[in-house]
Amino acid sequence: MNPRTKRAALVGVASAMAVALSGCGSSWLEPESDSAGKASARQNMDLKIGVLLPEKETARYEKFDYPHIKKEVEDLTSGKGRVLYANAEQNAKRQERQVDQMIADRVDVLILDAVDSRSIAGSVKKAKDAGIPVIAYDRLAEGPVDGYVSFDSDQVGHVQGMALLKALGSKASKNSRIVMMNGSVTDPNAALYKDGALAELKDQVTISKSYDTKDWKPENARANMALAIEAIGAQNIAGVYSANDGMAGGIITALKAAGVTHLPPVTGQDAELAAVQRIVTGDQYMTVYKPYPEEASTAAQMAVLIAQQRGIEFDALAKDRVDSPTTPNVPSLLVQVVPMTQSNIKSTVVKDGIYKVGDICTAKYTADCARIGLK
Repeated sequence: MNPRTKRAALVGVASAMAVALSGCGSSWLEPESDSAGKASARQNMDLKIGVLLPEKETARYEKFDYPHIKKEVEDLTSGKGRVLYANAEQNAKRQERQVDQMIADRVDVLILDAVDSRSIAGSVKKAKDAGIPVIAYDRLAEGPVDGYVSFDSDQVGHVQGMALLKALGSKASKNSRIVMMNGSVTDPNAALYKDGALAELKDQVTISKSYDTKDWKPENARANMALAIEAIGAQNIAGVYSANDGMAGGIITALKAAGVTHLPPVTGQDAELAAVQRIVTGDQYMTVYKPYPEEASTAAQMAVLIAQQRGIEFDALAKDRVDSPTTPNVPSLLVQVVPMTQSNIKSTVVKDGIYKVGDICTAKYTADCARIGLK
């Protein structure tokens, strides 16, 4: 099944917020009867929004996603809305129990970033049967989800692949041997990243080794990279496609342990602070910057609009349509991403307030920051 059917151009949070949150109207979210009940629902600010995130290995979830969702819910409900939060720490069974707890706590809406998008389907149905709408966040959970907010995952892979080819420059050829370090098979986004990257790399370079990295863990990527080095020879590796920054760190550690002093270009994703600092030194070539505040704010807006049964505004926000293996035409919003290298650190993560220059350019990195003009 085609994982994505786009119905309209992407809409940013700025334009979404332009849709008046006080508007009226009926849609599939609003029963046509009981107008007094509809008005009451729209005016309700005393909401409970459940938020379940998948893991802590990637710094973004605790540092950016949860705090931004919480703040947006509070802002949209004049401080009356509450966020109930739990992190599964990469344990799918634990996340299923967390869904059960959210149902027991009678949350109004559940924002869910699945550890395992397939196995969580039963829990999504259980929530739905309990009258709790589910917004799939960052990863498209299977089951009857009511909405989906993420970055354009296919675009992420294309951006990474194009960046790697750009880094190789005139050295890009069928003789260029590339290692692909893909994400976890339990994450549907990983397949989209991989497919997008392969669309750029195929017929341009040779993929000598390709790995699906269990649980996205850096230590697993490091072990896989050590195997690739042993099989190919460190000096024969022209570049490494890494699906995210955590794995890029493990890959670079493995290359250095093998005695590599002139590192091949390594990609990444998530703009983690350690990765940004590796980009400053030149150890990592690029990362994909994903505007987390926009994604998180959109998820919070969707949740509040659904809880208040404001279907017209919800539809105005969720302009895209995405198919999961179980649910076609999920109302969605896919946020654009940006490739980040040394040249645009300041205009991306610094400009958006993700990091201050001082966070990046600590004493260890002062000289490198000065060399690339980051100050």
